[in-house]
Amino acid sequence: MNLFQWRWSYLLPVALVLFLFLFSSFFTIQEGHQAIITQFGRPIRVVAESGLHSKLPFIQEVRMIDMRILNWDGFPNQIPTKDKKYIEVDTTARWKIIDPLVFIQTVQDENRVRSRLDAILDGITRDIISAHNLVEAVRDSNTIFDVRKAKQEAMEGQSKAGGKMSLEDDEITGEIEAVSIGREKLSEMIIVRAKEELKPLGILLIDVQLRRISYEAGVQKKVYSRMISERQRIAEKIKSIGQGERAKIEGKTERDLQTIRSEAYKKVQEIQGTAEASAIKIYAKSLGRDPKFYEFTRTLDLYTKGIKKESRFLLSTDSQLWQTLKKGY
Repeated sequence: MNLFQWRWSYLLPVALVLFLFLFSSFFTIQEGHQAIITQFGRPIRVVAESGLHSKLPFIQEVRMIDMRILNWDGFPNQIPTKDKKYIEVDTTARWKIIDPLVFIQTVQDENRVRSRLDAILDGITRDIISAHNLVEAVRDSNTIFDVRKAKQEAMEGQSKAGGKMSLEDDEITGEIEAVSIGREKLSEMIIVRAKEELKPLGILLIDVQLRRISYEAGVQKKVYSRMISERQRIAEKIKSIGQGERAKIEGKTERDLQTIRSEAYKKVQEIQGTAEASAIKIYAKSLGRDPKFYEFTRTLDLYTKGIKKESRFLLSTDSQLWQTLKKGY
């Protein structure tokens, strides 16, 4: 073995050890994260600033903690409400770690904290939902009742004033109930209870939302059937009101038409009477001037109206008609 080979045989292991020493002595923290330094599994300090930091090599370990706002999505669970209606509730929440040291000492990592969140949030959501009627989880206000009341008051005012009432049918059925708490208040109740249970874990719960609520499949079909029958009933009522209005319009139209016809007939008779009076006056005047000419024109009118197009006659030479046709007067 020459000198060069002897040097590399010692320098290479030394360089490798030095590299491992330096690699184990430094670490970086990204924005939105913090680091917990543990020694033999026991946390000894928290590093909150981002950038390059150092630690004792080999005997100390670094555990990164994500300090950003994180999401939690629950599993849709079938929950019975207070009024015995089975629904599936899909819940979502936002949370963050506010005390990394407590977090490491209690739940240790994010995988375990998510299982704790599943147990705590799903359990509290089930308790809150099952203690209230379905309508509290579905709606947040009684706007539908307020609108209905305003429409009824407006219709009553129109009726008293002699105006025409609206034909729209907004009848509220038994499926719709008044809200006393509402969906947002239920979410707030879940947040208040869950915050107290998550605080010892070093976690802050920001908000919880009931993302989706649906009926259980068997109940859903029954609800849809009731909704369809109710809409059909309202449609039939509106249709009957429309038919009544059509009958009123048709009756009024017929009366107006009869009035127009009678007025037109009256005017026609007046015009005809005036025309006949004028004709008689003219005939009387012409008779006074030339009675024979009047007799001649009347005779021609009689022949024109009395003799049909294809009529045949046997006339004697003494017949007045023959004389008129022969002489032209």
